[in-house]
Amino acid sequence: MPEDDPWADRLLALPDTDFLAILNKGISMSNPPGTIWEYTNLCYTILGRIITVVSQISYQEYIKKEILDLLDMKNTFWEYSKIPSELLAHGYCWECEHYSEENLLHDGSFGAMGGLISSIEDFSKYISYHLQAWPPRNDPEYGPIRRSSLREMQHPWNFMELNTYTHRSCPITSAYCYGLVWSKNNDGIVSINHSGGLPGFGSNWIILPEHGIGLVSFANRTYADLGHINTVIMDQIVTLADLKSRQLPVSKMLTERKQQLIKLLVEDNWNINDFQISKIFAENFFLDQTLELRKTTSQELFNQVGKILNIGELIPKNQLRGQFEIECEHGKIQIMFSLSPENPPLIQELKLSKITNKN
Repeated sequence: MPEDDPWADRLLALPDTDFLAILNKGISMSNPPGTIWEYTNLCYTILGRIITVVSQISYQEYIKKEILDLLDMKNTFWEYSKIPSELLAHGYCWECEHYSEENLLHDGSFGAMGGLISSIEDFSKYISYHLQAWPPRNDPEYGPIRRSSLREMQHPWNFMELNTYTHRSCPITSAYCYGLVWSKNNDGIVSINHSGGLPGFGSNWIILPEHGIGLVSFANRTYADLGHINTVIMDQIVTLADLKSRQLPVSKMLTERKQQLIKLLVEDNWNINDFQISKIFAENFFLDQTLELRKTTSQELFNQVGKILNIGELIPKNQLRGQFEIECEHGKIQIMFSLSPENPPLIQELKLSKITNKN
């Protein structure tokens, strides 16, 4: 289906009967289905109709009951006439070198594309709900859907484009998710965002899942480009505050295998019997490199760096892969290891490398 923002935005208040009449005439396609990404509001309007038919209540009522109420979003509305006048922002467009007020649009069938009216405080609850999906963990669930479903919403499914920004030397790659946009910059920082716009208004929200930070901006000017503004602001926050990505929790098995490796490498110098081998190492481990060769290689490495001063914390890559450093007199030894998929997981790979002190 084609990109349809100009057409769809003016149809926000269209009654269901008129919308069904449009569908009954058939839809014009811009590309063969499944060949290229293109944003279309019509798909979400159809989805709203599906929700209404399946739930047997209006999509507005269903979304309020199953999402908004569960997130305590009490100042979020579908219909502007139900909002107290002192809380309602009016929208404007810039024409002929001055602002003109836009007529507010009533709710209707096309509201499913994104016709919600919300406050910054209320929408921040929605953003926080998306952020709490990270990192993956076994904590109790809360809210409308599971954390895994939120992460599925944020997963890149269809490549969109490379976006260039004047404040960045390299473009940002973007992909479409389930109603969201996934982006990754040349610093490796992943963001999830989406923009919204109607006559008189513009909006954008963005989160950095790995950093635990979110930002939302609303403007009462037609199609205000807040996506660019939020991207610049978020880059500045990360840079000036020197924000680091969230540290994954260390799994129990990684911790146990680390302690076993330290004992072998530091205390026992690879003195191990067959029974211990079967409890620590996967079947491939000593086939890939013999015990004698591993012993000789690690001895040479520890001889180069001298006395051990400190053993660093384990930094996990995931639940079955991690690394740590051993600080010595003349440098550091980085130890990376990964575990097999069997239960219990055993060490399938081990890499030792020297990090020379710069001074």
